[in-house]
Order: sequence, then structure tokens, then C-alpha cells
Amino acid sequence: MLIGIPREIMYHEDRVAALPETVEKFVKLGFEVMVESSAGAGVFVPDDQYRNAGAAIAADAVELYDKSDIVLKVKEPLFNEQFNIHEIDMVKKNTILITFLHPATPSNHEGVKKLQQRHITAFTMDGIPRISRAQRMDPLTSMSAITGYKAIIIAAGHFPKFIPMIGTSIGMIKPANILVVGTGVVGLQAIATGKRLGGVVKAMDIRPDARNEAKSLGVKVVGFEAPPELVIGKGGYAKALPQEWLEKEHQALGPLVADADIIVLSALVPGEVAQTLITRQMVETMKPGSVIVDVSIDQGGNCELTDPGKERMYEGVYICGIKNIPGSLPVHASWLYANNLYYFVENLFKNKTPEFDMTDEIIKESLVTHQGELLHQGTRKAMGLSE
Repeated sequence: MLIGIPREIMYHEDRVAALPETVEKFVKLGFEVMVESSAGAGVFVPDDQYRNAGAAIAADAVELYDKSDIVLKVKEPLFNEQFNIHEIDMVKKNTILITFLHPATPSNHEGVKKLQQRHITAFTMDGIPRISRAQRMDPLTSMSAITGYKAIIIAAGHFPKFIPMIGTSIGMIKPANILVVGTGVVGLQAIATGKRLGGVVKAMDIRPDARNEAKSLGVKVVGFEAPPELVIGKGGYAKALPQEWLEKEHQALGPLVADADIIVLSALVPGEVAQTLITRQMVETMKPGSVIVDVSIDQGGNCELTDPGKERMYEGVYICGIKNIPGSLPVHASWLYANNLYYFVENLFKNKTPEFDMTDEIIKESLVTHQGELLHQGTRKAMGLSE
């Protein structure tokens, strides 16, 4: 089977799904590998390094998709303006596609339906369960560390004031108030980075263990608690709150949002649309010059006003909804993600046959479409289909 590595076409996406070191590993497993020309340019890896690792180089995306049995990507397929065709339509029928699909997000539903119609077997890397043997394959964790760090850097770059306390000859400048909502890997890294920059950091999470982890970093945990059975899902991830409890969370967040100078939003429910935690009315209470970085936007966003994939100003508040934050640190992000993909593919074909083990929890949870069927439960729920 031939593994194809296309060049990413999302705006400002410089990551690549394989590096020469993982190409060598794939070849040792018995795969052929083809890399689209200049796919590694964003991480400063020339085509010759891929050739030396055992890969063939495709002249363009058309050749790459036409010859590939398995396609490894970073982001969801998009419309390819160079060839005036959607990437999904370039993929051959019965090809295996492995990438971040975020299939439950409404903006990606048409793509999921197209994958289903074309009988493409699609796996989403954000569907890998949080179990011990999946740790090496889990890009949510590896990309989240980058996202949490860079979210604070983005916020600092758009915040029109100092973040730390600064003493001047005129007087003391007070530090910025930073609120981090969601204290998984993204949130914890945002907390640590915000503290390093000298901000006064507060954190909020509905899960007791996540709150304790935030406390261990020396920040004040604020706001909202709910019964554990309502908030803790499989693997320790958050569950979507029932509407009455979501309204209670809104009430708890209201004064915290009004007091914040910088907010990082990273509250996600795996495989489902992110819940709206910050409403328009809350944003209208924020001080002009405040910043919101909504890193949950790949799954719909935690702020009602976040514009997917874009940045906007709303009544003096900068709201960041860019989708590829890890892509802004492409060298380390590609190294982490390429290795996540390698271990996922190794497990996918652990039986050394083209047929994969449908009883494997990792495979089952990350499988979106197969043989013309939509199997991903979070997506079926988001589309209003029976489970």
C-alpha cells in the first residue's frame, strides 16, 4: 500500500503529516511512501531529504491523490483553488484518509457527507480515546501543549497593555487579569505561560480533577462546580452539560468575564460540538482592549461571537478564532504530529493485513466513515441522526 503525504493548503498551515524519520519507519513496515513536492517547505525539509528517507516525490496534488491508498494529512480536506476541485474529490474511492476532521462541527458536515458518499474510509485524529496505550498516537495532547502556549502569546500580541506588573517613575502598572476556561492540556499550558508573563491568572473547569491540576500550578480556581456524574465523561474528558446546568455556568462566568483582560477558551467535549460558554452579553461587559482567544473553534467555539478561522473586533474586544494555532509552531508541531500518525498507522495495520480490527477501541472511536456508512457517534448526534 502506498501512503501519500500532500502539501497542506489551509491558509498559514505549515505543518506536514510526515517527516523523513517517520517516512523511514513506514518503509520499514513495508509501505511505499509518496510526498507531494514542497510538502515539507514549511518546516524547512527539502524534497531531497524525503527521497533519501525512501519516499517518492509527486509533482503535484493530483498525482499524489491519484496514486495513494492511504492519505495522511494535518487538517480537514479543503477546496484546492490551484486545481479548482475539492481535496475530497481528488481522493480515490476506498482510500483511507487519516487527519484532523473535527467531524461533529457543523461547518465540516458537508465534507463528512462527501466522504461517506465517495466510500472513503476516514479516521479523525481528534477521536483517539484517552487510554494508556493510545498516548503515543494522541495528537490532541501533543497539539494542545502548543496551543495553550501560543494562545497566551497571541493574546499578549493583541493586548494593548503590559501583562506583568511594571514599576515606572510615574507609578505602578497593575498586571493583567487572565481567565482560562477549561484546564485540560491546553488550559494548563496557557496557565503556566500566563504566569510566566506575569499575569494574574484564574482558572475554571467543571471537572474536580482538572481543577486540582490547575490549583497545583498555583492559580486561583474560580466559578462553577457541578455533580461529577454530569461533567466527567469517558477517559476523564468533560461531558456536555444539560441546558439547566449550562445556564448556571453562564451565571458563574458572567462576573469573571467582566473582570478579565484576557480570556483563553479551551472547554471541549471530545467528538462533539463545543458548548457556548461566553455569550454576546458577556462580551459586551468586557473592557475595551480586552482579548478573547477561542481555541475550541475547531469544534464550534466557546464564545458566541467567535468567527471560525478569523479574527474580529467587537465593541473594542479582540476575538481570535484562528483554527491552526499549532501550525504557527510548525517545526515542533510536525515532529509531534508525524510521530502520532506513525504510531496510529502501525496500530491500524497491526495484523499485517489490509483489514483493520474493528474491535480495537482506538480504531472504533476515531473511525468516521467506512464503506459508505457514517459511524462516528458524535457526528451523528450533531447531525440529528439516530445513534
